[in-house]
Amino acid sequence: MQFDTSSPIWVQLVREFSRRIVTGEWAAGEKMPGVRELAADLGVNPNTAQRALAELERLELCRSERATGRFVTSDDERIDAVRAELAADATDEFIRRVRGLGMVRDRARTLLDERWDSNEHHTTDVPAGGGG
Repeated sequence: MQFDTSSPIWVQLVREFSRRIVTGEWAAGEKMPGVRELAADLGVNPNTAQRALAELERLELCRSERATGRFVTSDDERIDAVRAELAADATDEFIRRVRGLGMVRDRARTLLDERWDSNEHHTTDVPAGGGG
Protein backbone atom coordinates (compact mmCIF):
# COMPACT_ATOMS: atom_id res chain seq x y z
CA MET A 1 0.00 0.00 0.00
CA GLN A 2 1.29 3.44 -0.88
CA PHE A 3 0.57 6.29 1.49
CA ASP A 4 0.15 9.93 0.61
CA THR A 5 0.83 13.04 2.64
CA SER A 6 -2.71 14.43 2.39
CA SER A 7 -3.97 12.61 5.48
CA PRO A 8 -2.57 10.71 8.45
CA ILE A 9 -1.49 7.13 7.76
CA TRP A 10 -3.93 5.72 10.34
CA VAL A 11 -6.83 7.40 8.49
CA GLN A 12 -5.65 5.87 5.22
CA LEU A 13 -5.48 2.49 6.96
CA VAL A 14 -9.07 2.87 8.19
CA ARG A 15 -10.14 3.45 4.58
CA GLU A 16 -8.12 0.49 3.34
CA PHE A 17 -9.37 -1.85 6.05
CA SER A 18 -12.95 -0.67 5.44
CA ARG A 19 -12.48 -1.42 1.74
CA ARG A 20 -11.25 -4.91 2.58
CA ILE A 21 -14.36 -5.51 4.66
CA VAL A 22 -16.93 -4.19 2.18
CA THR A 23 -15.37 -6.11 -0.72
CA GLY A 24 -15.31 -9.33 1.28
CA GLU A 25 -11.53 -9.60 1.29
CA TRP A 26 -12.03 -9.77 5.04
CA ALA A 27 -15.31 -11.70 5.29
CA ALA A 28 -18.06 -10.99 7.78
CA GLY A 29 -17.38 -12.81 11.03
CA GLU A 30 -13.81 -13.68 10.00
CA LYS A 31 -10.87 -13.23 12.33
CA MET A 32 -8.76 -10.27 11.28
CA PRO A 33 -4.97 -10.20 11.10
CA GLY A 34 -3.29 -9.03 14.29
CA VAL A 35 -1.75 -5.63 14.86
CA ARG A 36 1.85 -6.79 14.47
CA GLU A 37 1.08 -8.76 11.32
CA LEU A 38 -0.72 -5.81 9.72
CA ALA A 39 2.01 -3.39 10.75
CA ALA A 40 4.73 -5.62 9.29
CA ASP A 41 2.80 -6.26 6.05
CA LEU A 42 2.10 -2.55 5.54
CA GLY A 43 5.41 -1.21 6.81
CA VAL A 44 3.87 0.95 9.52
CA ASN A 45 4.37 1.35 13.24
CA PRO A 46 2.22 -1.08 15.28
CA ASN A 47 0.75 1.91 17.15
CA THR A 48 -0.50 3.28 13.82
CA ALA A 49 -2.12 -0.04 12.92
CA GLN A 50 -3.63 -0.24 16.42
CA ARG A 51 -5.13 3.24 16.09
CA ALA A 52 -6.74 2.30 12.75
CA LEU A 53 -8.17 -0.91 14.20
CA ALA A 54 -9.52 0.97 17.22
CA GLU A 55 -11.30 3.31 14.82
CA LEU A 56 -12.77 0.32 12.95
CA GLU A 57 -14.17 -0.86 16.29
CA ARG A 58 -15.63 2.59 16.94
CA LEU A 59 -17.23 2.43 13.48
CA GLU A 60 -18.65 -0.98 14.42
CA LEU A 61 -16.86 -2.73 11.55
CA CYS A 62 -15.10 -5.13 13.91
CA ARG A 63 -15.16 -6.30 17.48
CA SER A 64 -12.49 -7.45 19.89
CA GLU A 65 -12.78 -10.65 21.81
CA ARG A 66 -10.49 -10.95 24.78
CA ALA A 67 -7.64 -13.41 24.15
CA THR A 68 -8.89 -14.38 20.68
CA GLY A 69 -8.42 -11.23 18.61
CA ARG A 70 -10.53 -9.01 16.39
CA PHE A 71 -13.32 -10.17 14.14
CA VAL A 72 -15.08 -8.48 11.22
CA THR A 73 -18.64 -7.54 12.07
CA SER A 74 -21.39 -9.91 10.97
CA ASP A 75 -23.78 -6.95 10.64
CA ASP A 76 -24.55 -6.90 6.90
CA GLU A 77 -26.48 -3.63 7.25
CA ARG A 78 -23.43 -1.93 8.78
CA ILE A 79 -21.20 -3.27 6.01
CA ASP A 80 -23.68 -2.07 3.36
CA ALA A 81 -23.80 1.38 4.99
CA VAL A 82 -20.00 1.68 4.88
CA ARG A 83 -20.00 0.43 1.27
CA ALA A 84 -22.42 3.23 0.41
CA GLU A 85 -20.23 5.79 2.22
CA LEU A 86 -17.12 4.67 0.32
CA ALA A 87 -19.03 4.73 -2.97
CA ALA A 88 -20.30 8.23 -2.21
CA ASP A 89 -16.73 9.38 -1.50
CA ALA A 90 -15.55 7.90 -4.82
CA THR A 91 -18.47 9.52 -6.63
CA ASP A 92 -17.71 12.90 -5.08
CA GLU A 93 -14.08 12.58 -6.19
CA PHE A 94 -15.20 11.71 -9.74
CA ILE A 95 -17.49 14.75 -9.81
CA ARG A 96 -14.72 17.08 -8.57
CA ARG A 97 -12.31 15.78 -11.17
CA VAL A 98 -14.62 15.94 -14.18
CA ARG A 99 -15.91 19.37 -13.18
CA GLY A 100 -12.28 20.46 -12.92
CA LEU A 101 -11.87 19.35 -16.53
CA GLY A 102 -14.79 21.54 -17.55
CA MET A 103 -17.10 18.62 -18.33
CA VAL A 104 -20.86 19.06 -18.13
CA ARG A 105 -23.13 16.65 -16.26
CA ASP A 106 -24.71 14.97 -19.30
CA ARG A 107 -21.32 14.24 -20.86
CA ALA A 108 -20.03 12.92 -17.52
CA ARG A 109 -23.04 10.58 -17.27
CA THR A 110 -22.45 9.34 -20.80
CA LEU A 111 -18.77 8.79 -20.06
CA LEU A 112 -19.61 6.93 -16.87
CA ASP A 113 -22.09 4.68 -18.70
CA GLU A 114 -19.56 3.95 -21.46
CA ARG A 115 -16.75 3.20 -19.00
CA TRP A 116 -19.03 1.17 -16.72
CA ASP A 117 -19.92 -1.15 -19.61
CA SER A 118 -16.34 -1.44 -20.86
CA ASN A 119 -15.07 -2.26 -17.34
CA GLU A 120 -17.86 -4.68 -16.44
CA HIS A 121 -15.52 -7.62 -15.90
CA HIS A 122 -12.61 -5.65 -14.46
CA THR A 123 -12.15 -4.71 -10.85
CA THR A 124 -9.45 -2.33 -9.83
CA ASP A 125 -8.35 -1.42 -6.36
CA VAL A 126 -9.25 2.21 -6.00
CA PRO A 127 -8.03 4.07 -2.94
CA ALA A 128 -10.97 4.22 -0.62
CA GLY A 129 -12.11 7.72 0.12
CA GLY A 130 -11.00 9.08 -3.22
CA GLY A 131 -7.36 9.99 -3.10
CA GLY A 132 -5.57 12.88 -4.77
